[in-house]
Amino acid sequence: MPYMLMHHEVDPVQKILADIGDLSTVQLFNNELLVGIYLRPEKTKSGFFLTDQHRDEDRHQSKVGLLLKAGPKAFEPNAEGWFEGELFNLNDWLVFRPSDGWQITVHGVLCRVLKDVQVKMRVTNPDEAW
Repeated sequence: MPYMLMHHEVDPVQKILADIGDLSTVQLFNNELLVGIYLRPEKTKSGFFLTDQHRDEDRHQSKVGLLLKAGPKAFEPNAEGWFEGELFNLNDWLVFRPSDGWQITVHGVLCRVLKDVQVKMRVTNPDEAW
């Protein structure tokens, strides 16, 4: 197994979306992104349990977030060639440095506001990156 798969009682996309609710009143500017932070569940698919300390660390060191909302200029190609030919969609799992962005809670959900250029990669499963 190339990475640690987690046991999800509920699909993590659906959990974040259900917890955060309606974002129609949240407005982002320029190239800003709102991402919901992926917090690993306590149990791996193989049956191991993560300690509370390891899981609490996700609140500060998580490198994966669900794209929830984007500003009007987000992901537009620029002079340096950023995002040329790339399409990003809401609910994509994005990877970023844990020190990037501004950590906030929106509707009680831990989030980060990032600039689009702070996104380092995209993954299909949030367990792929740690």
